[in-house]
Amino acid sequence: MNTEGLSEVAVKDAHPVVEQVTETPPELEPAPPAVVAEAPAPAPVVAVTNLDDSSLYIHRELSQLQFNIRVLEQALDESYPLLERLKFLLIFSSNLDEFFEIRVAGLKKQITFAREQAGADGLQPHQALARISELVHGHVDRQYAILNDILLPELEKHQVRFIRRRHWTTKIKTWVRRYFRDEISPIITPIGLDPTHPFPLLVNKSLNFIVELEGIDAFGRDSGLAIIPAPRLLPRIIKVPEEVGGAGDNYVFLSSMIHAHADDLFQGMKVKGCYQFRLTRNADLALDSEDVEDLARALRGELFSRRYGDAVRLEVADTCPKHLSDYLLKQFNLAESELYQVNGPVNLTRLFSITGLDSHPELQYTPFTPQIPKLL
Repeated sequence: MNTEGLSEVAVKDAHPVVEQVTETPPELEPAPPAVVAEAPAPAPVVAVTNLDDSSLYIHRELSQLQFNIRVLEQALDESYPLLERLKFLLIFSSNLDEFFEIRVAGLKKQITFAREQAGADGLQPHQALARISELVHGHVDRQYAILNDILLPELEKHQVRFIRRRHWTTKIKTWVRRYFRDEISPIITPIGLDPTHPFPLLVNKSLNFIVELEGIDAFGRDSGLAIIPAPRLLPRIIKVPEEVGGAGDNYVFLSSMIHAHADDLFQGMKVKGCYQFRLTRNADLALDSEDVEDLARALRGELFSRRYGDAVRLEVADTCPKHLSDYLLKQFNLAESELYQVNGPVNLTRLFSITGLDSHPELQYTPFTPQIPKLL
């Protein structure tokens, strides 16, 4: 700035202005050094799951079977009332019946018609059947062990007894003889087996007996074998009157009564052995609703025929001799792996009739009675 001609005061006054003008504006101040960002770490390599791997899948039939096994486990839970534990054991039998009637029958049908096809789990139908047979044989044996060794002894402590033949008193024997003569014998029809009388067509899940005979019947035949079908209208367990069996709830199995008096059904012949058995058949409905004109009529026909479908399982008493069980397997076109020998009644589901005993409410869950709330 030119200061010539200005007074000393004016020059002094001008200096602050020069200082203010020469100050560096804030926006022109040097920027701080730039921070260099670090390079991001490489993302971890994610393995891609191969959805075609058969180990990722569970066979449908084996999965349902495992559920049924968990049902059986509930019979061992001591936190449940005793009769409720018995229910779980019987539900296991009921579920197995349906499992064989539908699921196992479906697998056998694929093999019969050469339509085997592995699922996502990689198991062929014949492989699944082998695994099912292994599992069911083991757990059916376990089921009867639970019944005979745990539940029945516990029920006996509460005066609920199933009296076996070897424990019948004279009073019980007399009562059983009278009951057999009046209630069972008039409606039961034994069927002799010989060349003129082929093996009968037995109803699905019905109780039957194979009888080994010695001698000649009233018609001069020496067949050696006979079948006794037990009518469905007969109860499978019969309560013994208190004046006969004593205090408490005492029961006798229908099968024990028939065993004890099978001789009465074959006059002039000697019964060498009488053994109960039960056949499970294919009960699946094979019906295409688009191909039938009268669906109701077609269903009636299917419901009737499912009682006589192909055999899928044979249950026999474990006391049955091998030559008789082999004979039955041959008649039903079954393999030995489809034979189940049981230590007790072949149809445990009929024991449901005692799970609601009025005399023992403490052995059951408190019943729930639904009602409309008072405010409504």
